[in-house]
Amino acid sequence: MTTPNLLVELFVEELPPKALQKLGDAFAGVLFEQLKAQGLTSPDSRLTAYASPRRLAAHITEVLPAAPDRAVSQKLMPVAVGLTAEGKASPALIKKLNALGADESAVAGLERINDGKADVLYYNSTAKGAQLTEGVQKALDEAIAKLPIPKVMRYQLQDGWSSVNFVRPAHGLVAMHGTEVLLSVNALGLLAGNRTHGHRFEASVDPVVLAHADAYATQLREQGAVIASFTERRAEIARQLKAAAERVGGGVRAIEDEALLDEVTALVERPNVLVCEFEKEFLGVPQECLILTMKANQKYFPLLSAEGKLTHQFLVVSNISPADAGAVIGGNERVVRPRLADAKFFFDQDRKKTLLSRVDALSKVVYHNKLGTQGERMQRVRAIAKAIAHDLFDAIAKAHPEQLGGVEGEIAEDYLMESVDTAAMLAKTDLVTDMVGEFPELQGIMGGYYAANDGLSVQVAHAIEDHYKPRFAGDELPRENVGVVVALADKLETLVGMFGIGNLPTGDRDPFALRRHALGVVRMLIEKELPLDLARVLKAASQSFGALLPDADKSNAQLLEFISERLAGYLREQGFSAQEADAVIAANVPWGEIPKALQAVRAFAALPEAPALAAANKRIGNILKKAGEVDAHVNTALLQEPAEQALYAAMQQTVPQADAKFAQGDYTGSLQTLAALRVPVDKFFDDVMVNADEEALRLNRQGLLRSLHVAMNRVADLSRLA
Repeated sequence: MTTPNLLVELFVEELPPKALQKLGDAFAGVLFEQLKAQGLTSPDSRLTAYASPRRLAAHITEVLPAAPDRAVSQKLMPVAVGLTAEGKASPALIKKLNALGADESAVAGLERINDGKADVLYYNSTAKGAQLTEGVQKALDEAIAKLPIPKVMRYQLQDGWSSVNFVRPAHGLVAMHGTEVLLSVNALGLLAGNRTHGHRFEASVDPVVLAHADAYATQLREQGAVIASFTERRAEIARQLKAAAERVGGGVRAIEDEALLDEVTALVERPNVLVCEFEKEFLGVPQECLILTMKANQKYFPLLSAEGKLTHQFLVVSNISPADAGAVIGGNERVVRPRLADAKFFFDQDRKKTLLSRVDALSKVVYHNKLGTQGERMQRVRAIAKAIAHDLFDAIAKAHPEQLGGVEGEIAEDYLMESVDTAAMLAKTDLVTDMVGEFPELQGIMGGYYAANDGLSVQVAHAIEDHYKPRFAGDELPRENVGVVVALADKLETLVGMFGIGNLPTGDRDPFALRRHALGVVRMLIEKELPLDLARVLKAASQSFGALLPDADKSNAQLLEFISERLAGYLREQGFSAQEADAVIAANVPWGEIPKALQAVRAFAALPEAPALAAANKRIGNILKKAGEVDAHVNTALLQEPAEQALYAAMQQTVPQADAKFAQGDYTGSLQTLAALRVPVDKFFDDVMVNADEEALRLNRQGLLRSLHVAMNRVADLSRLA
């Protein structure tokens, strides 16, 4: 006999679109788990979640009309407590049995089990399996109670007296087991039935009377004009968007935005994608402005050319499918026109003032009550950027002169320093423009456009646009060195300032996005291979705050550890092991050299000599740690044992070669050269007593090990590989 399937639906007023998928999954998931916990499902039961703007539903296969009875064994008390010397039940045992619904007659059937300490009495009984109606009621109550509701509404029920709390007013409840309606199930003042409602305007019948739990999705689609499944509806919208773009032709495509697609899926029940357009004159406005207003305000999908440029056409996901869609298309075109006109007006007005003329206005914008205004912050960013640039550009000029764009010597440094200072000074000025006031998401982007309009250099315009990057995980980094410096300065100012005043992120709160800023710093230092001393830069950054940070040294130490933790996590995400990452970080390799050092460590770890040398390095570290301060100095006259003489001789030959390769940046070659020391190192520890009784011998041997330790750990702390 086939076990019937179960359907439960809550029919409500329009649910919050950004939370719909999460609400649907949670409702169905908790319902299923609760039925499973009560034994009302089978191992083959399957869950299908439904969520549309006006409904949350779950379809569960093979739901039993009653859960099987189950044997229950309950521990009561030790025999010595429960039975008298004569073997009769004590008052304590009788009281316990009464609480379980039994009486003194059950004493004879009690089971005695030794738990390792004493004999214990157990009461064995059979628990009646849950009945379907009661089980569904319990599961439904739990599903509603555990819904991740963003904001609860309190509304009055039809009786005029009672009120309930829910995400939106509920108007219908369906609970069906096959063809049977579970009439006694109730929720939110509603009794279960077999009736639901389809599309507000396009349903062929209303209400939709469900014939069977399994007919839910089919009847809603055919009679109610509703695609109940969120996943199916989303896939249908994606299909129609692609087909509509292909009909337009010319290689255009709808903009890809997963969050927008999710939101639109949560807004419509019967999607119908239509092609609309606006006047081409609006394309003179930066496309980011037009795209943002169409996506954020109207939920439209702009169409991009094959080159990624915005076209004058866009796609609308309508919730109705009239025979003549002209009125719908015209209405959407009329609605979007004022939005685009506003964007054009803001853009035209903003360009009447230069960014430089807006600098003074930053002093009227509060940044943080303990850290002053945006104007004060801008001056700190300029100082930090200057410190970074001084350290960075010399190294770039020496190692990668081609990155300076053909400008050489002092001219290059002056040009780059001036560009950095200009970009740092103007980076935040677009915050006081009309466009960014209307669309805060465009900060930085609009600054880049306005900088170009003011005739500033491409490097400065790009730096202003890029200084917020990376904005999110996987985002691109600033394009040029000027942008990298300003982006680093901006992020480090935030990090140093917030740590300095004690605004540290907690486990679930990070309102100033300090983790994201720290990861951005890590990515720029690593991926741009910047030869920068981070501790030195943090010190310079804290000095720019003056007296605002009373204990900067302590907060900078916390911050350096915080950024190092992000570094370790980032390296693990790049495929390096925790041991490899820890080994390189512990050696204090310049962050720009870390990728090269990691490759060297990985190559070294593959050598047959690596395990022994790593273990020896760990042993050396422990010896030196106990010895305290030891100079890396060796007196050859005190090398008495053949093994220590052999190690010293091997070091004299090998270490200079390794150091030379290290100086050339050949970290892999440096570590592989040191692998030749394995045999003399092993022999040394086999034959030589390091902590000799004679002080001169002991210090000399410790000095030999100190020299070896320094040589072996320039690229990485090899003991971390042990």
